[in-house]
Amino acid sequence: MSLKLSALGLAAAALTLAACQSPQQPVPPNTLVALKVAAAPNMNAGAADPVWAKAQPVAMTLTDGVNFAGGKGETQGQIKAVYTADTMYMLVQYADPTNSIRRGPYQKQADGTWKQLKDPANKGGDDNVYYEDKWAMLWPIGDSVRNFEKQGCTVACHVGEGKPYGNKYTRSEGEMLDMWHMKGSRTAPWGHVDDQYADHTRYDPKASPNAGRKSDPGGPEYAGFPLENGKPKFMNKNGLAATAGGTYYIKKGDEVAFDDSRFKAGDEVASYIVNPLQGDRADIKVVMSWKDGMHTSVLSRKLVTGSKFDVQWDNLDKRYAFGFAAFDNAQVRHATAEDVMFLVFGK
Repeated sequence: MSLKLSALGLAAAALTLAACQSPQQPVPPNTLVALKVAAAPNMNAGAADPVWAKAQPVAMTLTDGVNFAGGKGETQGQIKAVYTADTMYMLVQYADPTNSIRRGPYQKQADGTWKQLKDPANKGGDDNVYYEDKWAMLWPIGDSVRNFEKQGCTVACHVGEGKPYGNKYTRSEGEMLDMWHMKGSRTAPWGHVDDQYADHTRYDPKASPNAGRKSDPGGPEYAGFPLENGKPKFMNKNGLAATAGGTYYIKKGDEVAFDDSRFKAGDEVASYIVNPLQGDRADIKVVMSWKDGMHTSVLSRKLVTGSKFDVQWDNLDKRYAFGFAAFDNAQVRHATAEDVMFLVFGK
């Protein structure tokens, strides 16, 4: 299903900065204006909370991913923002033809054995078949990241270097990016966006396989478990296969010893346990949903967290650059907004 910008309710005309400046002054291109509100939106209401009808969207055209739009790698979306005295709320929506949840499941075979489903073309960290939907934002921390306002996320993207899709790191020591990584099957079930960051660490297959991409303290977000004696080690305590009303993940605390007798050939079950994030890594809350080809995330974060790993919105007269990418059932091959976007605060 391919949704156009009109399906998202995006205005075709130039937006006005009514909440921030005079009604006659247009909003600069690619600028997200956060509307000041007295009360927080109901995150569980998704886009239906009345506050979102008052907020002005910034439109996104995302390109060069995989799986979106029948394999063309393109999609359209928008972001809205509101804030209270101490907290930012954002509504993120984009067209996604499928709700991708089958992240590396175990599947029971006709002969009674189990195997993990994997993308046959995956040559290492590049699964585009049995994965999950995700999105990510990058925010420079302070004024540390040179040229981000001109080049956006590309300042931290480095192709090749021993990986099918490259590595992420900043150019110089002291440059840091706040990375928000919403993982649909690993962090969203607990209501979290994975709060991460990127620094200048170069790729090394042994010492730093993730290069500059790191996580704020308070994880890990999940843990895979193996086959033992040819069978998954755990199952969900409800005993349901993911293909029969269960989930493709197990929440920490819901795992019990595996009972093979409950499953028939073709059934799929989870291969990992998801953990609730803690402390610094749990700063960003999210309620995620998918319906009729539309991904919707409502998220919140304190304006000021005090963490050295986070962007701090401590000056409401300043504009803050950011980048956005969406992953449709893809481990790394995301669709990105070519233009840098900016957040400003309405008064």
